[in-house]
Amino acid sequence: MQLLYFAWVRERIGTGEETLSLPGEVTTVGQLLDWLAARGEQYAAALDQRSHIRVAVNQTYVGTDHPVSDGDEVAIFPPVTGG
Repeated sequence: MQLLYFAWVRERIGTGEETLSLPGEVTTVGQLLDWLAARGEQYAAALDQRSHIRVAVNQTYVGTDHPVSDGDEVAIFPPVTGG
């Protein structure tokens, strides 16, 4: 899975992207966020306020119950405002 991090999520995690293989029990966006948060302090800090996190799977905004798989591109970022 290709993970992309943007704005303060990227700053807190310390990288803009990474490629990971998912464990078998991770099948939804919500489970992915839980698994990432358990990877270390920087991930936990970046993902602690889930109401402030948006996720896109393969460039489509999705909810936490959306399925994920190893071949997906997942972007994680704070809400975006227009101006």
